Amino acid sequence: MSSHSSAPRRTSKWAHSPPEHRNRRAVLLRRAGDALLGLLLPVAVLVLWQWFGDAGRISPLLFPTPSVIWASFLWLLETGMLGESLGVSLARTAAGFGLGAGLGLVVGLAVGLSRVIERLLDSSVQMLRMIPHISVTFLFVLWFGIGETSKIMLIAKGSFFPLYIYTFLGVRNTDNKLFEVVRVLGYSRFKTLVRLVLPATVPGVMLGIRLSLAIAWVSLVVSEMMGSTSGLGYLMMDARAMSDTPIVFVGIALFTLLGKLTDMLVVYMERRLLAWRGS
Repeated sequence: MSSHSSAPRRTSKWAHSPPEHRNRRAVLLRRAGDALLGLLLPVAVLVLWQWFGDAGRISPLLFPTPSVIWASFLWLLETGMLGESLGVSLARTAAGFGLGAGLGLVVGLAVGLSRVIERLLDSSVQMLRMIPHISVTFLFVLWFGIGETSKIMLIAKGSFFPLYIYTFLGVRNTDNKLFEVVRVLGYSRFKTLVRLVLPATVPGVMLGIRLSLAIAWVSLVVSEMMGSTSGLGYLMMDARAMSDTPIVFVGIALFTLLGKLTDMLVVYMERRLLAWRGS
């Protein structure tokens, strides 16, 4: 009777790993796949754009190829013009967004928590919201000049309303039963605000921040194009006057990238703040 030895079976290193590690790996793979799928269309557009430009099928003045735009980007980077303009624009956006979004959050909380303050302020705020955003640009320049104040105020105006509205809705959509619970527990108004209202309004506030940031970038472009001697918008206007279309495309690409990066940052913060919902 002969004995047979069996070869050891190979198993994946993930087979004996904890379930949370396997779940994390699956999530990372899914996100990587989603990112690659999202890049498919932009990459295809860039390839076709370059091919049509090299073949002479599109005007090099109106539609410079991606390689020419990239060369202009590197030139701006080497000369320091890009870094200087980008720094000025980021500072204006941060100041205007901080002012407008901060006021929107505070006023939205106050109006959402108090019926009296709602009757006092909400109708006036809604009327101001109906004023076309671009139409006040000339008025702000007339009031504040072409300096930094007019630009910051325009960005602040655009950033205020989305965060105000979604903060107000977040407070009002909080379950009334939760307010009854905190009353039974004897919470003070401050403790109710910290323990109940603020956590309940996080989804609405984060959505409001995303919309406010989008409008802030648009407001920055408008303010720098209407009257400015620095910033990315001014760089684009100067390039347009000189028929330097590649630099105009560089500015458009940078504004797109900045908007996307800030939006991704807010989405990441939202996931972190709302991680408790999955537990």
